[in-house]
Amino acid sequence: MPEPSLKTGIWVSAQIRLCDITNMPALVRHKGDPDAGSVILKLDRLDGTSMLLSQSRDGEGRRAWLAPLGRAAAGNDKIEEYIGRRLAQDPDIWVLEIEDRHAAYIPDAPVLD
Repeated sequence: MPEPSLKTGIWVSAQIRLCDITNMPALVRHKGDPDAGSVILKLDRLDGTSMLLSQSRDGEGRRAWLAPLGRAAAGNDKIEEYIGRRLAQDPDIWVLEIEDRHAAYIPDAPVLD
């Protein structure tokens, strides 16, 4: 049985507040469905690369993150291409960008391989 979850809009607002507290600027690049849209996190290293995480669920319905381009930071051009493709397929997706120069952001669920 899937675990209960917050509405996406509330979760995104909470993440922005947590980033504010830790001095990591964050902004919503694309606002998706406020109730149930999935989230893409772009963790910008501010050196021309970013880490990309896509919200998902594991086999038992628990929240998780996928690293669709791998666990290493990738070039921003490649990241933007991926985000563009996903938004073309599903406009209800949220895109949250966080300036994370020191790779300090800790996802709130495990990152699956």
